[in-house]
Amino acid sequence: MFLVTPDPSHGLVAAPRAAEDLTPGTEEALTAQGFTWNSDIEAYTHPIGRSPEDVDRTAGALRALGHYVFHSYATRAGHSPARPSKQGDRP
Repeated sequence: MFLVTPDPSHGLVAAPRAAEDLTPGTEEALTAQGFTWNSDIEAYTHPIGRSPEDVDRTAGALRALGHYVFHSYATRAGHSPARPSKQGDRP
C-alpha cells in the first residue's frame, strides 16, 4: 500500500506503508519516473511533480504493479480528498 501526495517541502511523495511494499519492480518503476529514496521521511520523492496529473500518473503506475494506493491532491476548493483504489478501480 502506498500514499501518493504532493508535499510543499519534498515535491511529490510516494510513501510505502511497509518495507514489504518496496519490491524490486516497484523501486525500479519509481526510479525510472525520477523518484529518489528519502530516508528522512522513509518515502520516495520527486522534487518537481505536484500536479493532480503527476499524482494520478504515479498512483496509476503503482496500481499497475498491484499495489493499493491512497492518493490526494488539493482541489480548487482547497480540499484534499484521499481516494483509495486498487488496479481496475476508478473512484
